[in-house]
Amino acid sequence: MAREIIHTSNAPEAIGTYSQAVKIGDIVYMSGQIPLVPETMTVLEGDFSAQVRQVFDNLTAVAEAAGGNLQDIVKLNIFLTDLSHFGTVNEIMAEYFQQPYPARAAIGVASLPKEVPVEMDAVMHLGA
Repeated sequence: MAREIIHTSNAPEAIGTYSQAVKIGDIVYMSGQIPLVPETMTVLEGDFSAQVRQVFDNLTAVAEAAGGNLQDIVKLNIFLTDLSHFGTVNEIMAEYFQQPYPARAAIGVASLPKEVPVEMDAVMHLGA
């Protein structure tokens, strides 16, 4: 199967040597998204909840560019610099996802790019 690089201006440009997503057949591997505002490429100012919503909005834009939506995500990885925010992420995730929810991991990390508190990546299966 051919590898297709997914790119959209509705999500932040890559800030390193990676693609926003790579599609192989009906599987899409989405790179990590942080709370960057696509239009300005700056970290969203504000509280943690607003930053989590920005990450989900960025993931939504990449999912749509690949021909899917968040409901097509089968695996979501959430990286947090402070695991005390886990409950907040759960509450906001329920605004973006419906059951059945994807498989998921929440991982505490020491730091993330641009000193943000949250990053998420995902694997999406189209046509499921």
